[in-house]
Amino acid sequence: MNYLASTYENLGRWDEAERLQVQNLEIRKRVSGLEHPATLTSMSNLALTYWYQGRWDEAEKLQVQEFEICKRVMGPEHPDTLTSMSNLALTYEDLGRWDEAERLQVQNLEIRKRVLGPEHPDTLTSMSNLALTYKAQGRWDEAERLQVQNLEIRKRVLGPEHPDTLTSMSNLALTYEDLGRWDKAERLQVQNLEIRKRVSGLEHPDTLTSMSNLALTYEDLGRWDEAERLQVQNLEIRKRVLGPEHPDTLTSMNNLAGTYRGQGRWDEAEKLQVQELEICKTVSGPEHPDTLTSMNNLAGTYRGQGRWDEAEKLQVQELEICKTVSGPEHPDTLTSMNNLASTYRGQGRWAEAEKLQVQNLEIRKRVLGPEHPDTLTSMNDLAFTYRGRGRHAEAIALMRNCVALRTQKLSEKHPVTQSAISHLRQWEEDMEKTSAQEAISSEE
Repeated sequence: MNYLASTYENLGRWDEAERLQVQNLEIRKRVSGLEHPATLTSMSNLALTYWYQGRWDEAEKLQVQEFEICKRVMGPEHPDTLTSMSNLALTYEDLGRWDEAERLQVQNLEIRKRVLGPEHPDTLTSMSNLALTYKAQGRWDEAERLQVQNLEIRKRVLGPEHPDTLTSMSNLALTYEDLGRWDKAERLQVQNLEIRKRVSGLEHPDTLTSMSNLALTYEDLGRWDEAERLQVQNLEIRKRVLGPEHPDTLTSMNNLAGTYRGQGRWDEAEKLQVQELEICKTVSGPEHPDTLTSMNNLAGTYRGQGRWDEAEKLQVQELEICKTVSGPEHPDTLTSMNNLASTYRGQGRWAEAEKLQVQNLEIRKRVLGPEHPDTLTSMNDLAFTYRGRGRHAEAIALMRNCVALRTQKLSEKHPVTQSAISHLRQWEEDMEKTSAQEAISSEE
């Protein structure tokens, strides 16, 4: 029963997987008891299915229960207890509770280092998970340090072509992207893709993920034609191998639409996104995180086409669902709030945009911290709104703060820092010209 449920999961048939796992858990509770290892495994599997469906509260509830039983029955340092701890930390990440995730992962890594040794595969998995939490928190330098160390150990211990080594390589490349070091990211991803093709084959899921990651880096480098070629190939393979409604196929569809959008091919992007959103609603449900992402992406395309009312309608709907499902302070909710504010700004509804952006900035400062990249994005966007409302001094003051923090956090050479510096200089020049003209007028 458990193996069949796993097969359904791999096929993206979550409802069927869930039904089997619920049945499996109930039988094991009744036959073996709540604290039997097989029962705890069933509990963990059901929690992971909830996790994949974006039902993080239900996943957390099961994982907390499983973790507590494991600690009591097996002890805090048993491998199964540490796996439960790690899974719970990943759920905290998705809930936006990164401090709790980090605490668990630091504890997990320390125990595994002491019990298993610093180079054991499970220790390296803990190291990788902690690095990904740092990455989600915008602590990219700390993430990079751990990931470089992780990759070097895995190369030496497991070999350069081991799947775990390639995963470390891919994770480091994605951190380089966050740091704006796209040439480094590209080199790693090209190497990663070539090895995966040779070792696992062109149609292996990991190979297709590597292909997708490289295509996204080509986008960041403005190499749209290369990105498009990879993404078209990726989508065709996933359709044929996994089926047109598999979650990975829908991700490929969304990525290709993003490339069309970057090329200004709005109609082609819209066609794919509408199709993808409808499938997501049918397969995953209207409140699944992937559905909400699709909704947001389609709204972005409507914005690019100047169809502000349609964009607003989708974004208001998405924001309300995010608030209800994830909570008003979840990172995804805050992203939705910021996107809706951008639409208000595009419609010239400056007061509404400002109200949302001020609220967004305050929450992000409190929840994510004043230097988190998302907080700085909110600061940047609010500065543009102040400028749009003619409040030039406030806009410049806020953008100066944003530039200082981005320079400190990301470096002066990072693309988003450079963009902020360019706008700040232009605004300061404009203000000097206005002041000079006003001085001349007053003399006359």
